[in-house]
Amino acid sequence: MSKRRLSQRQKARIRKIQERRRQRLATRVKQQLATADDDTPRKGHVVARYGANLAVEDAKGRVHHCLSRQNIGDIVCGDRVVWQPTSPGNGVVTALLERDTVLSRPDFTGREKPLAANVTQLGIVVAPAPAPSEYLIDQYLVAAETAGIRPLVVVNKSDLLDDDARAGLETRLAVYRRIGYPVIFVSATAQHGLDALVDRLKGETGILVGQSGVGKSSLIQALLPDRELQIGELSKATGFGRHTTSVTTSYHLPGGGRLIDSPGVRSFRLGRIDRQTLEQGFREFRPFLGRCRFSDCRHREEPGCALKQAITEGEIDPRRFENYQHMAAQLPKNHGKGRIEQ
Repeated sequence: MSKRRLSQRQKARIRKIQERRRQRLATRVKQQLATADDDTPRKGHVVARYGANLAVEDAKGRVHHCLSRQNIGDIVCGDRVVWQPTSPGNGVVTALLERDTVLSRPDFTGREKPLAANVTQLGIVVAPAPAPSEYLIDQYLVAAETAGIRPLVVVNKSDLLDDDARAGLETRLAVYRRIGYPVIFVSATAQHGLDALVDRLKGETGILVGQSGVGKSSLIQALLPDRELQIGELSKATGFGRHTTSVTTSYHLPGGGRLIDSPGVRSFRLGRIDRQTLEQGFREFRPFLGRCRFSDCRHREEPGCALKQAITEGEIDPRRFENYQHMAAQLPKNHGKGRIEQ
């Protein structure tokens, strides 16, 4: 989908609107801090954001409706923050703590905008139909490797598979198991195989991604049987109302850990990467990188290519190598952005 182009007048108008909003927010923040009875800084966890409003969970699991000071960065679901109470149930976020990981997506100007922070587990959801795309799976895996997030492949709707179809899909996805990625077969509707997925998510902060039609929403509902209760408690604590169902939200999993549901996400990017970073995103390439005859080997027709030799020896799957070459071809000469569509 092509980027929307804005005229200079439209851009100026948007900047003016944004500046007015920032000024109004700054005024509200100053007023709340000025009337605060408690100036003790506390650490919290952002479980949802709706515009300028944040839902911050404290160390005891209580959720507070917070605003944020300006100039501390874009705060997103999953962020760890420092906040100050201003009145019962309300507060102001005064600092953003360092992130371990971050997923982002482009805004309408093409600028990278953070989507969710401190994610530790990326569940790549596929299904018998629509048929899994290894290229899409490999894009997600590179994104996870680049961001430092542990990925796994989740095959949903496994109840639709007969023995032969399941064996065929197992064979097709066996390459991922061989290189160390878990592959789990589940059924959200039949409640089959969910225990294995719950165990993988226990103690983690997970997020599910995948193309439309693979059943992400059904899977999230199965993993969060009390989701509506959590939404109600969040709405009551923050005053967000039912808007909480349409924003990125972090939920507590019954078995421990968190699951971030981001229903509005259509894509996220690898960020600005070069060819070397892309190569590192294919974990099975790593033992062979730097061993080519030429230091600037592009792994095409050059003699003495260690990756191509590894393919011959069965150490690298040729389909994964083809997907790498296709991704590499999309990179600009100096840097590149890989976009992953959902």
